[in-house]
Amino acid sequence: MEEDNQLIVSQSQDDFNRARMKAILSEVQHFMNIDKDNLLSFNDVKTILNPKSEVYRGMRIVPIALIVGSEGRYRDFNNSFLPRKEFLRSRWESVDQARLKDITLPPIQLYEIGGAYFVRDGNHRVSVAKAQGVESIDADVTSLSTEIAITPGMTVSELRERVIDYEKSIFYENTRFGELTGDDTLDFSTPGQYDVIYNHILVHKYYINQGIATEIAFSDALISWYRNVYRPIMQIIHQEWIELNFPGSKPGDLYVWIVKHWDFLKKQYGMHYSLICAARDFTVKYGQSRGRFFRFIALLIDRWLHKIAKPFHHIKPRS
Repeated sequence: MEEDNQLIVSQSQDDFNRARMKAILSEVQHFMNIDKDNLLSFNDVKTILNPKSEVYRGMRIVPIALIVGSEGRYRDFNNSFLPRKEFLRSRWESVDQARLKDITLPPIQLYEIGGAYFVRDGNHRVSVAKAQGVESIDADVTSLSTEIAITPGMTVSELRERVIDYEKSIFYENTRFGELTGDDTLDFSTPGQYDVIYNHILVHKYYINQGIATEIAFSDALISWYRNVYRPIMQIIHQEWIELNFPGSKPGDLYVWIVKHWDFLKKQYGMHYSLICAARDFTVKYGQSRGRFFRFIALLIDRWLHKIAKPFHHIKPRS
């Protein structure tokens, strides 16, 4: 009996060593894109998806391949649930020893969201099961509602992009934004911003309706907002080379940030504070310096072209 226990202990040590080595090799393989090696954080995913409801589903048999994240231990394991830390050894080996002895362990606890699962309790059991090639596991499941599907191997950045694409499609469909403006470039780098734009249009509609007996249609307010608010701000952004000061930002990001900053400055200095001054102030306070350099170069080129063209201004074209 003692000899059998020693063999099991030795086997569990070897199993952990192999799992740790695979985790190290995976980290080396993904050193240029560490997000691909990270386990998803349930709290990060929940923040991005903002689920509206939660339902207890009871006991289920869950495919281990669909367990993609953890509520509290996402830093301790990689995206294949291989152990990243040496301090996990003791608990990991004890779970593995129970498996080798055919001891039945309690079901794990999972959250389900977007068709994928996140561990509430039982991270080591999932890790051992994955390492041993087990295909499914008993779990106590609670589901959270969302329209966005999560697939194994997806990173937080990829999930965020999927949410933004979904929000854009809903916004464009419900408002006919692309049809009315001919513009498909209203993009954002963070979720939730299309609701901000929708509210901006509603506020614009409210002010247009002041003093008018008949309420204008939402579509007319959208076109007016686009022509008289959004486009002028975008022209300033391009003329001032502001996008170069905010690498990774989208056109919609800059619009929302500048409008918010403009409102802040008008409260401080009065309603006369100009939009272009607000845009420049925002760039100086929060942007990088690269855009100012390109703006300076562009100004020199513009002056040089103007200087070359000036001697030819008196020449009239032949009739």
